[in-house]
Amino acid sequence: MTPREIIASAWTIVSSEPKLRRWAYASSLLETLLNVKLLFTQAYFGYVYLYGHGDAGFFDIEIWIWNSLPPAVAISILFSFILLLIVEFFAPHLCLGAIIGLAAKRAKGEQVRGGSVLALYNFFAIFTLHEFLILSSVPTTITVISLILRYIDPGLWAFSIGGVLALFVVGNIQKFLFAFAEEAAVIQKLGIFEAIGRSFKLILSHLPRIMFLYLLLIVISLRIAINAVMIVLIPAIMVGFGFLLTFFVSQAASIVAALVLGLVLIGVASYFLGYILAFKQTVWTLTYLEFMKEKDMDEI
Repeated sequence: MTPREIIASAWTIVSSEPKLRRWAYASSLLETLLNVKLLFTQAYFGYVYLYGHGDAGFFDIEIWIWNSLPPAVAISILFSFILLLIVEFFAPHLCLGAIIGLAAKRAKGEQVRGGSVLALYNFFAIFTLHEFLILSSVPTTITVISLILRYIDPGLWAFSIGGVLALFVVGNIQKFLFAFAEEAAVIQKLGIFEAIGRSFKLILSHLPRIMFLYLLLIVISLRIAINAVMIVLIPAIMVGFGFLLTFFVSQAASIVAALVLGLVLIGVASYFLGYILAFKQTVWTLTYLEFMKEKDMDEI
């Protein structure tokens, strides 16, 4: 198939497979929740540093919940928060295995089922691959820079932040070269390093076609832009809405209303981001299946 045919086929698959979209929506929702929490925490640290006493602790929000609410309520909230944090961190890796596997089954004309098995069976490989790319994420990089600014001697700021930004650039180069590693691990059941090597080889062998796919997939850049804007805007809207409500209702009521608004915004944003995630991942899955049909460039 040509790149245009791959994109058209991927859109058809995503549009007609609700199971695929449900896994993608769950992944986007949990990933967005985690990123919003990371940036919301950094926004709090920045506010305390610029306008407060300048000494923000890592668990200030949790301590405030414990001191402001009855013990039973505070314990329930904190336990739920920790549990959700664990789910948000691990579940997107599970979802990605299901998305790739279900898309490959549909492309091969097989029955689209077994998402949970695909998710569990491929979790370790995908999780390990993603840990190689941990600093390719903007929210994670911002969090690490925030830790440097708060806990490292100012004389080392330039060196430390420069090192983090260099790792961010290297991580994104790796992310490009790892483009097919997840598909290799899920579809061909290759080992982690074997999947990475397979991805490198496919990228180098088919670079012109892959770059043409990137040009056609402007929606990938759109997803990244929307994701970045929504993750930054959602905490800002929540804080602004909650602050505005304090003029009319109690502080507790304004916080609850801001949280409800934030959850609604996250749900809406995650729906669209999930659709785009499923589409993007299906494109790469179909591309990998096409490359599997061809002889490797080093085979004579």
